[in-house]
Amino acid sequence: MPLQGPAVACSRVEGLHIGVVGVGRIGAFHVATLQALAGVSRITVADAQPGRAAAVARELGVGDADSPERLAAEVDALVIATATPGHVPTLRLAAATGRPAFCEKPVALDLAALDGVVADVENAGILVQVGFQRRFDAGYRAARDAVASGAVGTVLLVRAATHDPAPPPAEYIATSGGIFRDLQIHDFDAIRYVTGREIVEVYADGAVRESAWFADYGDVDAAVVVVRLDDGALGILSSTRRDPLGYDVRLEVLGTSDTITVGVDPAAPGAPRYRNFLDRFGPAYRAELAHFVDAAANGGDSPCTLRDARAALAAALAADRSRAERRPVAVAEVTGKSECEG
Repeated sequence: MPLQGPAVACSRVEGLHIGVVGVGRIGAFHVATLQALAGVSRITVADAQPGRAAAVARELGVGDADSPERLAAEVDALVIATATPGHVPTLRLAAATGRPAFCEKPVALDLAALDGVVADVENAGILVQVGFQRRFDAGYRAARDAVASGAVGTVLLVRAATHDPAPPPAEYIATSGGIFRDLQIHDFDAIRYVTGREIVEVYADGAVRESAWFADYGDVDAAVVVVRLDDGALGILSSTRRDPLGYDVRLEVLGTSDTITVGVDPAAPGAPRYRNFLDRFGPAYRAELAHFVDAAANGGDSPCTLRDARAALAAALAADRSRAERRPVAVAEVTGKSECEG
C-alpha cells in the first residue's frame, strides 16, 4: 500500500526547505532541478565529503551542512542521492526525524536491509518516494495507460532495453551490486509499472564482452533476461555497458490489438541517440521531484513506494541467482518467508 505521512508543518508559506544528501552528478542535478520548483524556498546540501558539499553549495548558490544528521534536523524534507550504501542509513535518519524522503535507486542491495528500513519508515509514517524516474516519462505513462485501458488487448510480450554509452568507473562498479541490481532494476520496475503485473520468474545470463575488468567484480558488461509475469505474459530484457551510438533506453508492449513503443523517436536505433541518462530523462527527473515536493507539502501518496522498490530488487536478485546457477529462478526463491505484498 502507498506509504504516506501528514503534510509537513512548514513555517515558510512560500515553500519547503529541502535537504539534499549526496552531491555527486545526480545529486547536483537534483539541486538544480529543485531550484526551479515553485514549492521550494531553500536548499541545503550535505555529503560524505564535506568539502564536496561546500564546493557544490558555492557553485549552485545553496547552503551546506557538515553532516546528514545536522541537515535532517534543519530541513522539511530530504532528497537522498548518495551512493547506494548510504541509502538505508539516510532513510533511517529520515524516519527518526519524521522527514519525508525521496531516495534514489536501488534503495538497498539485499532484501534484509530493505525490509528493515521498510519497517522503520512504516512505523514513522513518513512519505518515501523511490527514484524510478521512468514512471514519470511521458512514453512509459502512455504505455501504461494503453495497457490499463485495454487498447493493446492481451499483452503477449514486453521488450525492454537499457544500454549505457560507456562503462562507469571501476570504483562505481565495485559497490553497484552488479548489472541487474544497478542497471536493469529500472527495467524490472518499468515492466511492473507498465503492465500492472508482477514478475514471478526470471532466466538470466551475461558476459564480459569488452571491459575485462568487470570480471574482477563478478560482474558483466552485457546481459539478457527472460521474465515471466503472473498472468503468463513474457518479457525480454537486454542491457549493455557500451553503446557507440549513445544512451539507448526502449520498451515495447506487443499485444493482440496493438503494439506500443517507448523510446523510438528522433533518437531511433541507427540514428544518433541520447548522450546520457540526464539527456534522455531530464523531464522525467523534474516531474518526479515536483511530485515529491507537492506530496511532502500537502500529504499526497508516493507514486513509487519502498514495496515497489522491493519487488524490483527481488527480480534483480533472482536474475543474479539465475546467471550464477544457469537456470530459471522463481522470484519466490529469493523472497522466501519474508515475501511482502507489492
